[in-house]
Amino acid sequence: MTHSIDAVWATTSPYLKRFDQPLLDQLSKHLTIAQWQYQQSEDEPSSLSTAVDLLHDYIQDCDHPIHLVGHGTGGLVSLLYARQCPQNIRSLTLLGVGAVATLDWMAHYYFHLQFVPYNRRQMLTQIVPDLFGDQQPTVTCYLSRLLEKDMMVSPSPHSLFQRCHLPPGGVSAPLLVCGSQNDPVVDSQALNEWQSWMKDCDRIWQCAEGHHFFHCFYPQLVAEQILDFWQVKPAMPLASIDLRPCSV
Repeated sequence: MTHSIDAVWATTSPYLKRFDQPLLDQLSKHLTIAQWQYQQSEDEPSSLSTAVDLLHDYIQDCDHPIHLVGHGTGGLVSLLYARQCPQNIRSLTLLGVGAVATLDWMAHYYFHLQFVPYNRRQMLTQIVPDLFGDQQPTVTCYLSRLLEKDMMVSPSPHSLFQRCHLPPGGVSAPLLVCGSQNDPVVDSQALNEWQSWMKDCDRIWQCAEGHHFFHCFYPQLVAEQILDFWQVKPAMPLASIDLRPCSV
C-alpha cells in the first residue's frame, strides 16, 4: 500500500530508468521509496498534464506528505505536481532540472540538430558524451538506441518544430536542486537561476562531474546530499552502474 512509503521517485522513461537505480538502491537502505513510472504509447500525444494527473492518483493514497524526487522530465512532472498539490509534498528534490524546468536532454538534442546536417541516430550519437561522458563505441551505440526509444514515449514537450517553456518559479515545500558542474544540458547558470525563488530552507548542490546523469555515476554522493536534506542518516558506499550493453 502506498500509505507506507516515505518518498516517491517519479520517472517518465522506461528506457532510461535503469540509470536511476544506483541512487534508488542507496536511498532504499534508509527509508521506503517507491518508483512511480509514467509511460505513454508512441501513438499518444505528449502530455505533461496527464502525467501530473496520474501522479496525483498515486500519491493521494498516501496518508501523510511524502518526499518527491525526479530527474530530468521526471523532475519536471514532480515540480508541476508540487505546485498543484503542495499539501501532499513534504519536500521536493530535483536532479538535472534548471530554473527553466523544461530544459531537458531533448531540448538539447533539438537545439543542436538545427545546426548540423545529421539524421536522428547520428545526432543522438553525438550528444551521448554530453549526457554520459565519453564511452567506448559499443556503449555509445547502445546508449544512442536507448535515447531514440525514449524519444518515442517521453512526455517531454519539445519537438523539431518548437521548444516549449513554462513560467519559472519555486514551490512552497522545501526544495533541493542537484546538478553536475559538467552538465551541458542543465549547466551551473541554469541551476543558480533557482536562487531567485529559493526559501531559507532550500538548497542547491552540484556534483563535480558526472554530466547529465551524474546521479548514476555518483550515487553515494548524491544520496548523502538527499538524505542529509531529508535529515536521514547517509547511506553506505555503492559501486557505480555498469554501462556495458545489455538487453532491453
